[in-house]
Amino acid sequence: MHRQDIGPRMFGDRLGYNRAVSVDRPDRWLVLAGHESRGPDGAIVHVRDLRGQIETTFDRIAETLDEAGFTFADVVQLRYFALDVAAVTAHFDVITARLERENCRPATVLVGVTALSDPDMLIEIEGLAVR
Repeated sequence: MHRQDIGPRMFGDRLGYNRAVSVDRPDRWLVLAGHESRGPDGAIVHVRDLRGQIETTFDRIAETLDEAGFTFADVVQLRYFALDVAAVTAHFDVITARLERENCRPATVLVGVTALSDPDMLIEIEGLAVR
């Protein structure tokens, strides 16, 4: 498999973002359903704490990737669904720090929504990984 990151001209290299990611002949695909900030009992954790929900959601994604034999470096797309886009933008440093640490530069979109599947959720993240 060959991967080509098509980077963002206007944001430089530090954003944890690409305008596009080209992948030639991947052997495996992993489609990540929406992940959220759930604890071991299935309840939402970090209620009313967006930073905490972002961090925990990334931890849940990491667990799924690991279980499937993938890493964050294999992630080529992430889609963020949030109740408050401005709040996510204000806390985007949490996202970029995690993506930089994981050597992950996916194509992304941040979408504002009016509701998520649990009223305590502030953000949901889904994605695509390839190997």
